[in-house]
Amino acid sequence: MTSETLSIEALETVYDALATAIDQAGADKAQLFLVKLALLNAKALGDASLVQQQIATALQDL
Repeated sequence: MTSETLSIEALETVYDALATAIDQAGADKAQLFLVKLALLNAKALGDASLVQQQIATALQDL
């Protein structure tokens, strides 16, 4: 695992790209897109326990 983090500016860039991609996928495919993206990122991260921790964190305060 890397200890690098994204700057606020980089996070904003990622947010913008994600919002655009969700719009491109359309409402009927947005969930499928997000699941595919999550699995691709989990594979890239290479740490299942960290991914599970991130899932739990993302569920908080919905």
